[in-house]
Amino acid sequence: MATGSADSPATLYGPVSLVLGVLALLTAVFAGFIGIAFPLLFGSLAVTFALLGLGRKLNRRQCFIGLVLGSLSVLYPIVATAFVTA
Repeated sequence: MATGSADSPATLYGPVSLVLGVLALLTAVFAGFIGIAFPLLFGSLAVTFALLGLGRKLNRRQCFIGLVLGSLSVLYPIVATAFVTA
């Protein structure tokens, strides 16, 4: 097994957080039809992988975009629900 940061599974934190962030934002837009469970799940996973990637300083741009999209998709259904019920 090769060692080094290029062969580490940690190099996938950036792309995984980016994909999960995009999926979370898409499901947040359709939260009225599918519920808020999927945006919250995908968004929290995107934020988690983004923070892990930023901690390891690998694929920082992808991690940052995944962090922003994941946090927006977590906050959007919560704020939208608060405005509808108020």
